[in-house]
Amino acid sequence: MQRRQFIQHGGIAGILAAGSAPAFAQNAPVKWRLASSYPKTLDTLIGAVERASRTVAELTNNRFQIQVFGPGEIVPALQVLDAVQNGTVEAGHSASYFYIGKDPAFGFGTAVPFGMNTRQQNAWLYLGGGIELLNEFYKKYGVLSFPVGNTGAQMGGWFRKEIKTVADLKGLKMRIGGLGGMVLSKLGVIPQQIGGGDLYAALEKGVIDSAEWVAPYDDERLGLQKIAKYYYYPGWWEGSATLNLWVNQKPWNALPKEFQQVLTFAAAEANQWMTAKYDFGNPQALKRLVATGTQLRAFSRPIMEASYKAANEMYDEFNAKSPDFRKIHDNYMKFRDEQILWSRVCEEGFDNFMAYASQLKK
Repeated sequence: MQRRQFIQHGGIAGILAAGSAPAFAQNAPVKWRLASSYPKTLDTLIGAVERASRTVAELTNNRFQIQVFGPGEIVPALQVLDAVQNGTVEAGHSASYFYIGKDPAFGFGTAVPFGMNTRQQNAWLYLGGGIELLNEFYKKYGVLSFPVGNTGAQMGGWFRKEIKTVADLKGLKMRIGGLGGMVLSKLGVIPQQIGGGDLYAALEKGVIDSAEWVAPYDDERLGLQKIAKYYYYPGWWEGSATLNLWVNQKPWNALPKEFQQVLTFAAAEANQWMTAKYDFGNPQALKRLVATGTQLRAFSRPIMEASYKAANEMYDEFNAKSPDFRKIHDNYMKFRDEQILWSRVCEEGFDNFMAYASQLKK
């Protein structure tokens, strides 16, 4: 839906109608700074939050402005949440699973191993109580969060050598974020958490042996195919991945109600846009990668099964230690299992046939 169409037909129509416009002009503009974990070269990841900031400015006649800063311009890539917490910036843009060192429950805000796909994740967040459940947890850190983009299912990453068995994973230094790294560590991988802007150099210099990022569109831009030729799928640790718009509670509470509603809408619109942008860009990027020598490989069934077993062992460990993790986990997994039942009835059957039909002669 176009932004102007939303103004005419959506839930904030009354707020932005001509009769309400003077309310925006009565006070000085609200100006926020937003720190992102993602470099500006990745036009879809950071592009979603830039789009949201433009929407906010447009729908408030520039009475609410959010300036977006890339990693290193205010804080390093992996310190965005801390900057929002301590009030260095009013808002931040990151992936919640970067912060599982604070609490493993942060993983649920972005992606967990063998979790939900994009549609399922959005259904949980917007209608299944996910946003409310997560913000109840985030409140302890003085922030709240809005979905501001979803990458869709991600690839399993770039490897210098083929990974045929579970034994091939042992001792491998791999850039991987979130709880997926913890699962792989059970299989012998040595996980490394590195920001996107530093990935190429780390792989080139041998600091890491392999790296996962997002999918063909971004991975091609990072140039990872120039160093490692084996490209694996699926990224079972990210069946989808939600990006987070973090907001410090104090400036949020100080916003006029209209501005709160505008920002909520802008984030939701950007959330939908990001998935569409990746779905648009990934097919052609994958063709280009394969045409220039990239070797596509699927993780073997034994590797997938070993990873699934290790993931469930990890969940049992966290559930025993953390009431916050258990509360979100139980809600999330119950919703996931119900969604899988529905998907098997209709969606999966259609998708599988279309994959088959695409190979038939027209």
